[in-house]
Amino acid sequence: MAGNLVGIDLGTTFSAIATLDDHGQPFTLPNRDNDMLTPSAVLLMDDGTAVVGQAALDVSLEQPESVAVLIKRHMGDPSIGRTVNGRDFRPETLSAIILRKLVLDAEARIGPITRAVITVPAYFDDTRRKATKDAGRIAGLDVLDILDEPTAAALAYSLEPSRPLHGAPAALPLRPNEQQTILVYDLGGGTFDVSLVRLSRQHFQTLAIEGDVRLGGKDWDDRIVTHIAAVFEKAHGSDPRTDQQSLTALRAAAERAKRTLSKLPQTSITCTHAGKVLSVPITRVEFEKITSDLLFRTRHVTKTVLTQANLSWDKVDRILLVGGSTHMPMTGQMLRELTGKAPDHSLAVSEVVARGAALHAGIIISRNDSEESSLDPAARAMLEQVVEINVNAHSLGIEVKKAGDDRVNDVLIAKNTQLPCAASRVYYTTIENQQKVRVKVLQGEAPLANDCISIGECWIEGLPANLPKSSPIQVRCGVASNGLIDVLALDMTSGKIARTAIHRSSGLSDREIAREAEFVRSLRIQ
Repeated sequence: MAGNLVGIDLGTTFSAIATLDDHGQPFTLPNRDNDMLTPSAVLLMDDGTAVVGQAALDVSLEQPESVAVLIKRHMGDPSIGRTVNGRDFRPETLSAIILRKLVLDAEARIGPITRAVITVPAYFDDTRRKATKDAGRIAGLDVLDILDEPTAAALAYSLEPSRPLHGAPAALPLRPNEQQTILVYDLGGGTFDVSLVRLSRQHFQTLAIEGDVRLGGKDWDDRIVTHIAAVFEKAHGSDPRTDQQSLTALRAAAERAKRTLSKLPQTSITCTHAGKVLSVPITRVEFEKITSDLLFRTRHVTKTVLTQANLSWDKVDRILLVGGSTHMPMTGQMLRELTGKAPDHSLAVSEVVARGAALHAGIIISRNDSEESSLDPAARAMLEQVVEINVNAHSLGIEVKKAGDDRVNDVLIAKNTQLPCAASRVYYTTIENQQKVRVKVLQGEAPLANDCISIGECWIEGLPANLPKSSPIQVRCGVASNGLIDVLALDMTSGKIARTAIHRSSGLSDREIAREAEFVRSLRIQ
């Protein structure tokens, strides 16, 4: 087996790792507890031990200050917003600990692992993508690529035989000459994406992407927490959310209730706080009512992505469900009403992203490094021929100074442009004898620069002396197939060129990555 090559779904609430068998078929690797999914929770202890998974979640009920959860929601930020066991950590470092746990458990089954494809929400911007790649490097992995989660899921759907669940109809891999347009509805624990994909056995093209990196199953949990806290406060005069231990226990109970309500019409939640105990019944109907606006947000995003692709529902062949939160019956019901089609959950919705990432890793190695691939020749030949075409999830622009102090976002590459791509435009110096020019790169659709995400900047320095005002500077931005960006700037007067991967306004340097990697290596990870 290709044991040194894996795909990893680094999730907000659960993570998974998969590899390929000799014949190029993906399969999920269970952890040491024989579970296919590992909770994305990290317990840090004073003796240099890091516990990842369910045991960390269990400890968080008593010691919430020692456990980090929901790390992915902070990816790209300088910290996760609170101390863990008395220390500030960057999300990259905590994510690296999770990645290391996944790899160590997988290596116990298949041997050494060095290369990986790691998935991210399609709507992640460049800063978050770089942070995810940095996490892989800190974990000691050669990160072959950063892949969009819906893309990974659709790739698995197109190439992997389905294993029907709960009586669902089996969806066979696409026939050699068959083409389908698929909408991927990916509702995970902390993020939400919708992608439209046109695929066949050997050609895979993303048409449009839309999403919300601050919407996921955690928000449904929070609505239950708010509902139960209000009932408790009315009964006992105190709010359980004011105490961290009471809140952590209530959040865990809310998540369990959400899972139960996906199978049963009613359950109850026990809330304990300040020496008081209250059991509160909740029905599926109540749950759906208090979360209806969240579901509507996913409906709106789903309709938007179809509009962006200029398609109607009759042109969409299948609706593919991805992410553990799609187990909630309300998601399938909404999609049936909206699309007129029964959603497809014939693949394991919580494992399909990792499997697709493993397939993508196999495609990369088969195409670029086939001598190191342990796949049989037929599988290698099949993967070599797969063509993957993605689009950028956000517009890419340059900050331009207008009259007065206004700074605007001059879009060079529009959202949903096919990748890889590049675009250039000529700008002009603003003063006489200008010695250098700053090129600031933005992501986003907003017209004003301050309303967009600042990705980073580069400089053209040493311009010719006595350069007149309004001298031309050509700027070229390129976006790779994995969404990462680089910039080229040309002074058209002197011919001087500045070409660089942009100096990002956030993120880790190589030195910082090496320092964090040394820390992670020093941990005893369980």
